[in-house]
Amino acid sequence: MTNNKLSDLKPKKVFEYFEQICSIPHGSGNTKMISDYLVSFAKNHNLIYEQDELNNIIIYKNGTFGYENHNPIIIQGHMDMVCEKDYNCPIDMFTEGLDITHDDKYVFANGTTLGGDDGIAVAYSLALLDDDNIPHPPLEIVITVDEETGMYGAAGINLSNLKGKSLINIDSEDEGIFTVSCAGGSKPTIKLPVNRTESKGNTFKITIDNLEGGHSGIEIQKNRTNANKEMGKLLNLIISKHNFNINEFCGGTKDNAIPRSCEVTITTNSNIDKLNEIITSYKNLIKTSYDEPNVNISIEYKDKNKCYALDDKSTKNIIDLLNTLPNGVKAWSKEIEGLVQTSLNLGIAILDEDELSLTFSVRSSINDEKEKLLLNLEEIAKSFNATFIRAGEYPAWEYKKDSKLREVFIDSYRDIYKSEPKVEAIHAGLECGLLSEKIDNLDCISFGPQMHDIHTSREKLDIASTERTWKLLLNVLKRL
Repeated sequence: MTNNKLSDLKPKKVFEYFEQICSIPHGSGNTKMISDYLVSFAKNHNLIYEQDELNNIIIYKNGTFGYENHNPIIIQGHMDMVCEKDYNCPIDMFTEGLDITHDDKYVFANGTTLGGDDGIAVAYSLALLDDDNIPHPPLEIVITVDEETGMYGAAGINLSNLKGKSLINIDSEDEGIFTVSCAGGSKPTIKLPVNRTESKGNTFKITIDNLEGGHSGIEIQKNRTNANKEMGKLLNLIISKHNFNINEFCGGTKDNAIPRSCEVTITTNSNIDKLNEIITSYKNLIKTSYDEPNVNISIEYKDKNKCYALDDKSTKNIIDLLNTLPNGVKAWSKEIEGLVQTSLNLGIAILDEDELSLTFSVRSSINDEKEKLLLNLEEIAKSFNATFIRAGEYPAWEYKKDSKLREVFIDSYRDIYKSEPKVEAIHAGLECGLLSEKIDNLDCISFGPQMHDIHTSREKLDIASTERTWKLLLNVLKRL
């Protein structure tokens, strides 16, 4: 480890605790040590705490003098981090702490992720709990586990003992932006049964690749081309002129990533020149009409022999299903200009011997709209005699028109920064949605200090921003 520690940085207590957190392995799924560290902290400070079987932690602290009877405030973050490192980094992130340092502007870790997301929330919370001179209402500190891999801690935590109705989530990475709403989501799968039969003819592989792709929450509004959907359109165009049977189909790797590539293998009596005419024409259409200048669509001859391809009906069912399924932005927010309200992404398509499996990422900031979209997918699946499986569901954090917490944050920001903050909603998930479902009429906001390149070994935490954000948090607590 380097000798350039964080004890000389301000706010002193925040960085001291952040350094202690970084010395403890705390990747997602490996949270027992950091959870026990928080228990020890609570015991050493004579604070009431709860630790559940998932390793979630809740710590309680009374309000300071003059604030004893104010309404409690929930401060929330997650204790797990994404563990990524350079190929030549010797640190075992499962058993060893991080090699952290700073350059007077940023805090970072040598060769690994820093875990500012969301170690800084834990450090802020411990600094608050450690100081009896900071004015604040009663505090209920909620630190969850495994946010990075599916928000499992927030899903499983019992909040029945909490009294607070206002929640400050410290899990944002852009200073000056207050998040006030996020999408709920689901990861459903459609499984279409198929039949195979012996087939003869020329076998060709058709590939669509090098599309722009992107995150299905953050970049769905950019109308990026979905390789799985485009393959369905291309196959529909080909089969209108040349009969074929599908052998293999594979597209996309993650439900929440807009697929950049898709491959299909077909058997047909047509020759490659006739098929290539259609493919070349379609490639030019995508390049010019869909703003995909780097797209590549190719066909290559594989072999000519007997194989067990899908029969005519199964081939047609796959093509028809791909062209029937909705995809992309379905609704825009009426409350926040430019915000996607409801969307879906056909992220993964895999054909095996007996079925085609299609997995989606469905998102909406309105829970009823998410449910309607899921029911629509289920009806489509039924019409093709396919199975519809719901999974990975989490609720939306819906925008609250009247929010005292939001107004306090805005006023505090104006006083400290002498400028206006940005108030935004995101078309992605935050734990606020799950926690809002557990506490009626919960008033939430999410904010945090400036970080860069999170989830990579280039991750860094802005030191000055960390201090400004700390001052903002203290100013807000003083006003509540």
